[in-house]
Amino acid sequence: MSIWQKEISIEILEAAHSHSATTTLGIEFVEVGDDFIRARAPVDARTRWGMGQESGLHNGVNVVLAETLGSCGAHYATPANLRAVGLSISANHLKKATSGWVTGTTRPLRNDDTGQTWQIDITDDDGALVCVSKITMALLNAR
Repeated sequence: MSIWQKEISIEILEAAHSHSATTTLGIEFVEVGDDFIRARAPVDARTRWGMGQESGLHNGVNVVLAETLGSCGAHYATPANLRAVGLSISANHLKKATSGWVTGTTRPLRNDDTGQTWQIDITDDDGALVCVSKITMALLNAR
């Protein structure tokens, strides 16, 4: 059973993020399931630390990917009479990604009428966990 309260698709997510930080960094939405959203970010010149290819993915890109996924999850899982606003985000960087793509998947840990917490697991092309992030959202009356 789907958790989404609003229409959601890859096309809707991509359109909502055109001309934004996500497109500047090359982040692509790749899948929407009944209770998750998946997107990926390249490990390339746009997203590396400034020390050449061996430097690997800038950890801030993990956080941008996590924030994007968690905020999208919260928005689309929130009824129209409420709006989700971010309270906090945390990220544990577990492994350096040096090439290819990192892929993030967000799922709700808590989703009720008082707030939401979303976990975002980010893996490299080999499936190794690169980062684990959590975002907490408050739900307020819609404007």
